[in-house]
Amino acid sequence: MAVASAALAQDTLESFSQITTPKKSGKLTSFNPLVTGESEPQNLRDVNCDALLTEDGSPMQHGLSWRIFSPIPGADGKLPLLATSEGGSAAFRLVPGEYFVNVAFGRAAATKKLLVPESGSVEKQVMVLDAGGITLNAVSGSDVRIPPNDLTFSIYASEVGEDGERSLIAPDVKPNTVVRLNAGTYHVVSDYGTVNAVIRADIQVEAGKLIQATIQHRAAQLTLKLVSEEGGEAIADTAWSILTSSGDVVSESVGAFPTLVLAEGQYTAVARNKKQIYQRDFTVTAGQNTDVEVLLTENPDQQAQVITD
Repeated sequence: MAVASAALAQDTLESFSQITTPKKSGKLTSFNPLVTGESEPQNLRDVNCDALLTEDGSPMQHGLSWRIFSPIPGADGKLPLLATSEGGSAAFRLVPGEYFVNVAFGRAAATKKLLVPESGSVEKQVMVLDAGGITLNAVSGSDVRIPPNDLTFSIYASEVGEDGERSLIAPDVKPNTVVRLNAGTYHVVSDYGTVNAVIRADIQVEAGKLIQATIQHRAAQLTLKLVSEEGGEAIADTAWSILTSSGDVVSESVGAFPTLVLAEGQYTAVARNKKQIYQRDFTVTAGQNTDVEVLLTENPDQQAQVITD
């Protein structure tokens, strides 16, 4: 497994039971709309369908979405949806003819052509999804827990397209959420907070397994305070700007003690209060959440001159 810009722990669970939620057995929800003039045609054939996670797996009992399509595009250019079923194994009653059968397991899917004969036996349709699952989480520094509400993940295809972009597969994934995917390598982007703490990693999803991956962020959570003395009470109605060591503004806010997450590095906090400007250089160390205090006692005119220069 290749890892980009992140230390990442990846565990495999041999049991895949965590990925499915039991549902009531699915039933056919619609008949072939191409057949008209009869409430139920007399030549319907029974078609049974099973889906497997792997070639040597057992038929899945939960979490599947089945779709039967006509192979003839409609006026809108899309294949008409003829029948659906939810749950595990599916049983359809279809008139003889050609169809496409699709089964989805979360974002994992498989499709094959189906021929229903006029007579004789109808072969059971066995679909191999070649699918697995992934759950994502992250820590700050070596092992500092990150509140789930401060984390989001986006899952992209590993390949870069001709436009230089990757296809987005699953946006805004919350921590510890099971995402069902076809086996393969995926590019995961983790955002901690809303400023600049972003980590990327490539993760391998294995068929029939649930992968638990933990990404290591190089960032920390900070609370900004303008105070008259060290450890003093934060002064209200303060406008804040955070600058990188190169002078780029990465965050702006207003408040007595705003909280934000910053990637590891060197920064300058600029506080504006009652037309006066104060500033302080500080360092962000991964996993070390702390307060950044800017003192009123420093010469505000000198601070303003430094910023102007």
